[in-house]
Amino acid sequence: MPELRQSRATKDWVIVATERAQRPRDFVSRSPRKHLPEHDDTCPFCPGNEHVTPPEITAYRSGLSEPNTKGWRLRVIPNKFSALAGTGSRKRESVDNFYRRMDGVGTHEVIIETPQHNLSLATMSAPQVEEVFLAYRERYKELRGDGRFSIVIIFRNHGPRAGTSLEHPHSQLIGTPVVPTHIRRLLEEAMRYYDDHGTCVFCDSLATELRSKDRLVFETKNFVAYEPFASSVPFETTVISKTHNASFGNISEREAREAANVTQSILQTIHLKLGDPDFNLVIRTSPFSDENEDFYHWYIQIYPRLTTMAGFELGSGINITTAVPEETAKFLRITKFQPK
Repeated sequence: MPELRQSRATKDWVIVATERAQRPRDFVSRSPRKHLPEHDDTCPFCPGNEHVTPPEITAYRSGLSEPNTKGWRLRVIPNKFSALAGTGSRKRESVDNFYRRMDGVGTHEVIIETPQHNLSLATMSAPQVEEVFLAYRERYKELRGDGRFSIVIIFRNHGPRAGTSLEHPHSQLIGTPVVPTHIRRLLEEAMRYYDDHGTCVFCDSLATELRSKDRLVFETKNFVAYEPFASSVPFETTVISKTHNASFGNISEREAREAANVTQSILQTIHLKLGDPDFNLVIRTSPFSDENEDFYHWYIQIYPRLTTMAGFELGSGINITTAVPEETAKFLRITKFQPK
């Protein structure tokens, strides 16, 4: 029988369509991804083409190579086609005595994760992925001090169905002067839960998952990965710290490295078991103003793009998933848990 499930964190409902549910192996891609070369002369992110990108903001380099030249392991650059502009006013204005507008002030950065054109977070070395997360943390902490921004969104698109336009491995970071409604709603629900129970809904969800183990995928000393009870898409995976913390920007270097290792372990498993599907990865962190609150808890969400949203989802806001989270967790589970 079909089942309606609700997320305690968001209050969103999903339909688990058990009548037409697919077995986890049914989601394995049968179409091999296009073979990519290690270097592509036409790719603006490949070494040797530094002159066609905006000047780098920061870079991790080997030896004494000069900025904006070869010799880098990771580069951060402004997005050439930025969604927001670095200049303008945050003043809100009225339009037609009804609408509101403001200048599109913000920052849009690209983290070029590796010089190698044909890698991904799943296939890089562990130290490379750690450096990606350290770059996320470095840029977050730098932008936190910029009074123009209220929040930083860090995300990664992998594959065309996830919105990727350039194949070279990269992540993006956008700082905005407003807190998006979607995130405000998440904060409001978390605050409401805290007011009702005196505890963090994310900490309580984590405790439930550790107790149940039905949806657990991977556990290390400080992090847990699991399939949410009300997963919105097949194989949706949450990576969360066991230590309560509202902001990704508050974590230590050691925690950033461990988060990178856990996330890579999940992505490697998805890559191998599902045939390298397209996916989106988002770091869900608090706005700067709520970084030390007790009601919120930062986490990472991975959304494989295995199905297509259709009319009912758009019309109702209720996602239909044809995968049962307990089964997808069992399929992905990394059985060699690291010691607690």
